[in-house]
Amino acid sequence: MTQIISALSDISDRYGALFVDLWGCVHNGVTAIPSAVEALSAYRARGGCVILVTNAPRSRHEVAKQLVRFKVPEEAYDDIATSGDSARVAMFGGAVGNKVWFMGQKHDLPFFEPIKLLNDPEPITQVPLEEAEGIVCCGPFDPHADPDVNRPEFLFAKQKGLKLLCANPDIVVDRGEQREWCAGALAKLYTEMGGESLYFGKPHPPIYDLARRRLAEHRKDVADSAILAIGDGPITDIRGAMGEDIDSLFITGGLARVETKTTQAPDPDALTDYIQKEMINPTFSIGTLG
Repeated sequence: MTQIISALSDISDRYGALFVDLWGCVHNGVTAIPSAVEALSAYRARGGCVILVTNAPRSRHEVAKQLVRFKVPEEAYDDIATSGDSARVAMFGGAVGNKVWFMGQKHDLPFFEPIKLLNDPEPITQVPLEEAEGIVCCGPFDPHADPDVNRPEFLFAKQKGLKLLCANPDIVVDRGEQREWCAGALAKLYTEMGGESLYFGKPHPPIYDLARRRLAEHRKDVADSAILAIGDGPITDIRGAMGEDIDSLFITGGLARVETKTTQAPDPDALTDYIQKEMINPTFSIGTLG
């Protein structure tokens, strides 16, 4: 059974590194969460290493720019591993062909910028769906529209046998007080319709491999037993940590704040019911990262 804690400092001395989710943990999609910034900065000051592990469908450099806008200081983290970078490696490796139909918004277009993680990247061209060899999905065209609006295009793509590269496995996020659909919702729909979706963010292994590579650039020989994953997503963050056999801290005041009846802390009975329903087993739980 998960242990409810009141502060990260209650347990942080047990770990040499943290793999920390961003949205819902460090910021709310609009601005930084002060208690989280303070806790992570204090942890680093004591010698710990913080790798931000996010399902953002962008490069770590684009995410770093966003963190500046959200007023998350560089003192709060050491490096960033993104679903976008993991997916970009696959795309430039030819995972969905050279001619791709792009799903996303204008701010997602840096996804197609050259990547330095490959020596001989494939040339990638954006084309209409009718000419595509595959789909690159960074998110919906309209994050507030029901994913079902994409059924006609997905039916055509499935019949052509196109693979969908999902750059962000998250189903939903909360931007401030407003909930938005993510690329994971589209990939889920495409799979349910009989199409093939390729995933690279949490809870899937590629992003954890990238996170460990980022960690190794700052700290050598940190064992998995000395890594704590922190996040508010039961499917992405907690199941991802379980799959990697690393400890986890569940932020109950994020996506599950209603179900866990979280104010300052989760209601123990509601949390137990939620954990059993979601079939997750976080090592620790806390209302808000702090």
